[in-house]
Amino acid sequence: MPRISEPTVAEHRARQLRILLDAARSLVAEEGLEALSLAALARRVGLSRPGLYEYFRSRDDLVAAIVEEELPRWAALVEGSLDASADLSGKVESYVRTQLEVMTDGRHAAAVALVEHALAEPARERIRDGHAQLLRPLTAALAENGIPEPELRAELVQGIVDAAAKLAQRRPGETAAATIVDAAVAQAVRGLT
Repeated sequence: MPRISEPTVAEHRARQLRILLDAARSLVAEEGLEALSLAALARRVGLSRPGLYEYFRSRDDLVAAIVEEELPRWAALVEGSLDASADLSGKVESYVRTQLEVMTDGRHAAAVALVEHALAEPARERIRDGHAQLLRPLTAALAENGIPEPELRAELVQGIVDAAAKLAQRRPGETAAATIVDAAVAQAVRGLT
């Protein structure tokens, strides 16, 4: 039996899982999405591949675990930003700005890149369920303000956010990012007017 480094087996497994997920995020941030494999992760953390299979059965499981771990924190940031805004325009602006801040932040960059990874359906379903957490506060704000079809409208706002995040990644630089964020906010809040 392997040696454990924590008082209980459960605590040891939780710590090891955190180490694995942090190492996987670093691997993606440093070498790109294509570098993420179970073999590369095992080498990075000094764990045997069979030992790694105790945590992840496949690369898809690993990708889903990274994204699932990030989504609750991300959703809390989004919800907190909407709670701080008084009117609907402020809530939509907060949603767009917070989402783009998170999506372009280095800590979350790996999760954002991984969401776009071609995953098998079970892993995609797990991520879709978690991603729905991000839309709930905006959908609720839209519904509370009598906006018709709030789920659809929230998805459309998220589409603006996704497009802006891709543009920001293609056009690095603080000035370009600020211009893209401001344009995304204007589009989401006021449309073309």
